[in-house]
Amino acid sequence: MGLTNTSTGSSVAAQNLVIERATPQDKVIALAGNPNVGKSTVFNALTGLNQHTGNWPGKTVTNAQGSCTYKGQNYVFVDIPGTYSLMAHSAEEEVARDFICFGDADAVVVVCDATCLERNLNLVLQTIEITNRVVVCVNLMDEARKKQIHIDLTALEKKLGVPVVGAAARSGKGLQELLDLLNLVTRQTIHESPYRVCYAPAIEQAVEELEAVLRAKMTKPISTRFISLRLLEGDRTLLHSLGDYIGFDINADEELQQALASAREDLARAGIKGERITDRIVSGLVLAAEDICGGVIRYERADYQMRDRRIDKLLTSRKTGVPVMLLLLGLVFWLTITGANYPSQLLSTALFWVEDRFMDFFNWLSAPAWLSGILVQGIYRTLAWVVAVMLPPMAIFFPLFTLLEDLGYLPRVAFNLDHHFKKACACGKQALTMCMGFGCNAAGIVGCRIIDSPRERLIAIITNNFVPCNGRFPTLISIITMFFIGSVISPFDSLLSALFLTAVIVLGVAMTFLVSRLLSKTILKGVPSSFTLELPPYRKPQIGKTIVRSIFDRTLFVLGRAVTVAAPAGLIIWLLANVVVGDATLLAHCARFLNPIAQLMGLDGVILLAFILGFPANEIVIPIVIMAYMATGSLIDMGNLTELKALFVANGWTWATAASTILFSLMHWPCSTTCLTIKKETQSLKWTAVSFAVPTVIGFVVCVCFTAIVRMLGLA
Repeated sequence: MGLTNTSTGSSVAAQNLVIERATPQDKVIALAGNPNVGKSTVFNALTGLNQHTGNWPGKTVTNAQGSCTYKGQNYVFVDIPGTYSLMAHSAEEEVARDFICFGDADAVVVVCDATCLERNLNLVLQTIEITNRVVVCVNLMDEARKKQIHIDLTALEKKLGVPVVGAAARSGKGLQELLDLLNLVTRQTIHESPYRVCYAPAIEQAVEELEAVLRAKMTKPISTRFISLRLLEGDRTLLHSLGDYIGFDINADEELQQALASAREDLARAGIKGERITDRIVSGLVLAAEDICGGVIRYERADYQMRDRRIDKLLTSRKTGVPVMLLLLGLVFWLTITGANYPSQLLSTALFWVEDRFMDFFNWLSAPAWLSGILVQGIYRTLAWVVAVMLPPMAIFFPLFTLLEDLGYLPRVAFNLDHHFKKACACGKQALTMCMGFGCNAAGIVGCRIIDSPRERLIAIITNNFVPCNGRFPTLISIITMFFIGSVISPFDSLLSALFLTAVIVLGVAMTFLVSRLLSKTILKGVPSSFTLELPPYRKPQIGKTIVRSIFDRTLFVLGRAVTVAAPAGLIIWLLANVVVGDATLLAHCARFLNPIAQLMGLDGVILLAFILGFPANEIVIPIVIMAYMATGSLIDMGNLTELKALFVANGWTWATAASTILFSLMHWPCSTTCLTIKKETQSLKWTAVSFAVPTVIGFVVCVCFTAIVRMLGLA
């Protein structure tokens, strides 16, 4: 397969979901499927690294596009959001339905899970009601064989009336056969006769009445049967999308509205009205799926899911689910802390060696000191700090996180925490966005797209910052080690640090629950929505692909954003530390101004100023504190934690100061990258400001209360 590049902008008008072809001969293929069926694996295997993403117009849902050339034909694959149904109840389902209906794709590939085929056929049957240019890809055939599930693909194809191919996308099996079928379908050399779902007689009669009117009005190729069914259900989002597609408002068409009213009256006389219409349509789909699977699927073992159920008894039970989750969280942190120390030191040494060469170059040019100070000691040194401190932990944490994701464990985390989020009137999917926030809060904000309810999505966005990203880990770990564990890092000490850090994380999660409930009872009132949470089968993760994907898709992406905002921060920090006004630098003046407020919080002016200047990147908070205490005029590193603790103690730090700093690091404003992401996701300065203010105010209040209690008890 030869690979070529294509690109599609995300600024197309909302009514235009059609993917632009690089040439008129290009074939656009939609990839549809339920979540966790390996759809993205099929997409990645077909398109390789020739992919890009963009937002659907008017939606906060990301699509992925890629291309490949096979037998001289270029195919543009569009990985539409995973969905269980085209009866849209979420933004993802709306996008999937609208692209299949109105995207003018040349074919649709519906990817199914061979281990639970009957459930997946719901989407297949709805798709072939829209178009007959469908190929069913039964993926995970290798897992089905392991569970001794046998599928007669020939019989399935005969019953469905559309081409069917078996695949194991992770190993590349079946993909060439899939492309062969797409070649035939897009050239219309296969004449499909798709399975027709038979609904209740009254519903079929109502559909016929509506189709008779719709056929005369449709100026574009579209399934009048599918549209009729959705009209009977009262799907308003479809009417809006359909109106954009055909160029006129369905609601304003008197003839169609009269036909719809008449059809619903006939259904009401048959005892089918309101939500019962949808119930009867869904029942028809379920019965059709059962009919198709009869004689197609054979199970050699009735207990083929027993292994997964035994594991789930440990990982999702009320007694052991949360303890195991905390244990795994602590293990991930321990591996991250232990593994990042040495490479971080090597990277720091290398980057600061490069800084010395830059300084030699400026000295050779006889450049003024202020110029080399700004460019090298200001901008470059800040960038070097961010990269050296941020890259190694992310390069360890993100692959570990992705391995747990591939293994199928993260949905179990959402399952374990769903009850707690329901008590907070929030959505259980917020657990997944919290997990993403451990790596980067900006990534956690983007992950909030999986939450359907706008209210619950805002709650997840506003509270995501209570989960510390790995940019805050260096600050937390350094202070925990110096003041609560010990200054010399050893395997045992790193384990204690991981346990202490896990306790801090648990506090952050508890604050997430508390603030979520507070928001849901005040500015974001509402009741928690229901959602479908599927626990996918456990799968052996592909370690090599996982590492590559996590590095390119997450680590370098997040690092790039951090570097972008750290560069101007380095300039500002250097100017504040080197411009003298009166008897002190601007940095010292600012610290003095902030000191009264900081003292209330158990901090000092320097610490609070470091958090403010660390707004572009949390990694530089501790270096700024060191620079201000030593009055060096540029960021510096200490030789070890023993020297660093001595410096802090000499400047008035106690265990209470360390605890207040940990609390404020856990609960303060999001970094600039996260704020920009919030603005992009919410399209609102108001909610960006709220997301900034909520953790900041709570962090201030918590620190003031903690300090007051410590001082009252005489523990400081």
